[in-house]
Amino acid sequence: MQEFVYTIQDPDGIHARPAGLLIKKMQEFSSAVTMGRGDAAVDGKKLFALMKLRVKKGENLIVRAEGEDEKAAIEAARAFLSGNL
Repeated sequence: MQEFVYTIQDPDGIHARPAGLLIKKMQEFSSAVTMGRGDAAVDGKKLFALMKLRVKKGENLIVRAEGEDEKAAIEAARAFLSGNL
């Protein structure tokens, strides 16, 4: 399992357009991906689950991946988040 923590920089927090693109990117990987904040974690390949977290600017998003391509999934998530949120 690999994980990283990203602090959301976007003034609107995680919102629909970038969240949808992030989910689409994570669906390219066979590894199980979860995203969460605090003690809440959701399937990182489901848009509505991610939106339910309501992660705002300044809050931490924890991204975890477990599976054969976990390292690539984590690197893709990190690159996407730093460039878009």
